[in-house]
Amino acid sequence: MTRSFLSILAFVLACTQSMAQTFSFDGRDKNATQVRPSDTYTNQRGYGYDYQYVIDAARKQQTESFRISEGTFYFSVAVPDGNYRVTVTLGSKKRAASTSVRAESRRLYIQDAATRKGEFKTYSFVVNKHNTDILLPDGKKDVVKITPREKGVIRWDDKLTLEINGASPACSSILIEPVDVPTMYLCGNSTVVDQDFEPWASWGQMFTYWFTDKVAVANYAASGLTSTSFNAQNRLKKILSLLKPGDYVFIEFGHNDEKDKMAGAGAFYNYAHNLKTYVDQVREKGGIPIICTPTERRMLKDGKFTPSHGRYPEAARFVADDLKVGLIDLTSMSQTLYQAMGPEGSKHLLVHYPARTYPGQEKAFEDNTHFNPFGAYEISKLIIRGMKALNLPILQHLKADYIDLDPSQPDSWQSFRWNDSPFLDTVKPDGN
Repeated sequence: MTRSFLSILAFVLACTQSMAQTFSFDGRDKNATQVRPSDTYTNQRGYGYDYQYVIDAARKQQTESFRISEGTFYFSVAVPDGNYRVTVTLGSKKRAASTSVRAESRRLYIQDAATRKGEFKTYSFVVNKHNTDILLPDGKKDVVKITPREKGVIRWDDKLTLEINGASPACSSILIEPVDVPTMYLCGNSTVVDQDFEPWASWGQMFTYWFTDKVAVANYAASGLTSTSFNAQNRLKKILSLLKPGDYVFIEFGHNDEKDKMAGAGAFYNYAHNLKTYVDQVREKGGIPIICTPTERRMLKDGKFTPSHGRYPEAARFVADDLKVGLIDLTSMSQTLYQAMGPEGSKHLLVHYPARTYPGQEKAFEDNTHFNPFGAYEISKLIIRGMKALNLPILQHLKADYIDLDPSQPDSWQSFRWNDSPFLDTVKPDGN
């Protein structure tokens, strides 16, 4: 369905703590206000089509490997920080369609929803929207000190942004309403963050795909961070200001901590101390901390995969055992995944592409740390595997059609589908 058939109906809903806006879009609802193709987002309007200039620029640069599907668009709505249930009706009266829905910075929720001509399907999921503001219990305010590369990105603004993508996308209606659900907060670095740009991706932005609309995922990770700098930038403070009893906090650091040269640096010094601090503070608020060992790098020596994190995984295991905290051993599982795919096959998990695969890419990408969408998808399933080993109650909200991944038997990268988002950058994420 074309944009001219989209509609909007805005009204105010009283929530338990504050007044929050709910928006309903439905082109087939005659009582709703129609959104015209010219209704671009403005602060005054508070909703509208967004980032068209990014789509236009990407289309001008398309290559054989990087293409933006016709019908791709962004829609933004100004809402306060919080969790929002988004209900989308996908399909078109005029044609068959295949639609994917992402939110904020390429956070996956619906993949390849197929509809026949005249068929409509409805899906619901929960999106966490947050900005840098921190409201403390005493009424004082603080801010998250985001990194230079995070300034101006979708995931730190005052809007909830949806990306309608897919091989042939068609969206009929969208309803956005505030919701109070358990939240899983993510702390980490470039292997966890919602990567803003193609062709990079991380497990945090694929993790959202596996859960129903009864739970939210709030990703506060950022590229290049250590367990020290994450805290210094007030990201943990922001999480703690929002944390409710029974919420989860997943903690994955190590890649950048191991490069620290500051006083007291080391796996069993600053790193272990920081992990304990996170655990103590989360527990004090009634949250449930989960420690994740760092995903392994694709490191080869004499044709064999070799560990790259020194004693950092060992330190994470020690802290988890000492504090009786749930542990997900991503280091071991990701190494098994690499081994199963082999020296060449494992490249398909990471950002390994020949020169000129992407616009402006003059040199080959040979990144052995950062994942592409398929690799992020696989690592997110390893997180679920680790959660199942811990028998976490939050898994009651796992989608019924979820299929487990044994890292020794990877999914087929040839069968994985991902339609490129218009946001592209040839500069690799911070950190290694």
